[in-house]
Amino acid sequence: MTRTNLLVSTAVVLLCGGILVLFTDIEMAAVQWVNCSLDARAAKLDPRCR
Repeated sequence: MTRTNLLVSTAVVLLCGGILVLFTDIEMAAVQWVNCSLDARAAKLDPRCR
């Protein structure tokens, strides 16, 4: 493997990892929003919904 291939491979891995982290954070926020908006009782009791 040449130095250029190594740098490109590293950049691609970092980019994919960043995208994965970003979408995981967005997914968690969306799931929490849906869960809290659908169940009014949970919204009152669960501190994450406040």
